[in-house]
Amino acid sequence: MKLAVLSDIHANIQGMDACLRHARERGARQFALLGDLVGYGADPVAVVQRAQDLASHGALLIKGNHDDMAVNPPAVPRTLGDSTAGWTHAQLSAGHRRFLDALPMTLQHGSLLLVHASADEPASWPYIYDDDAALDCFAAAAAMPNVRQVFVGHVHHQTLFSKVQREALQKHKVTAGEPVMLDPARQWLATIGSAGQPRDGNPHAMYALYDTESCALDFQRVAYDHVHAADAIRQAGLPIWLAHRLEVGR
Repeated sequence: MKLAVLSDIHANIQGMDACLRHARERGARQFALLGDLVGYGADPVAVVQRAQDLASHGALLIKGNHDDMAVNPPAVPRTLGDSTAGWTHAQLSAGHRRFLDALPMTLQHGSLLLVHASADEPASWPYIYDDDAALDCFAAAAAMPNVRQVFVGHVHHQTLFSKVQREALQKHKVTAGEPVMLDPARQWLATIGSAGQPRDGNPHAMYALYDTESCALDFQRVAYDHVHAADAIRQAGLPIWLAHRLEVGR
């Protein structure tokens, strides 16, 4: 069965729908959303409603830090991440906020662990930017029964690491559309990237397809109407730099 894994949609309904459509065309029958449904983007209501519909059909969902902030926005924004939390909170209904608040921090699906940030102290939202952070995630996952693969978001890049017991960490080359077989004898850690706000200089949306039978992981990039998504941010009166970020993939 093919599982489509999306993360960091950030209220970008255009990016989300493009990835969902792309995945279904390639045979995806199950979906997982790795958090940060909202924040930054102009369409939090549409994205949450789409997520609720997916959840009603068996999709796997977890909470991200921006989802948490949308439920409990900071009284005084201090970071870029805080910048749209209050606006997002006001757009969402009480039911939408309850839905986000009830999402779990982690979810195990067979040998696969889903978490927004890291298996290591997930509620602290650590970023897996380097080898040390990846090793911390591996160590935490190794203590969980039967976990062999960990899929995370949060960093808005697509990366893949593997490890065998005491051997050194390996970082694997990631090329969109070229599946990697995840040898079950190894531990695997994949950062899925962002469906709604890529940050690698390419505005195309990111997601991944995982074949749960063959253990093949296929990173994907999807062209979508990012200009429309950026214009929606401007029309909503949100900071202009958020629109520019979508246009340049930063």
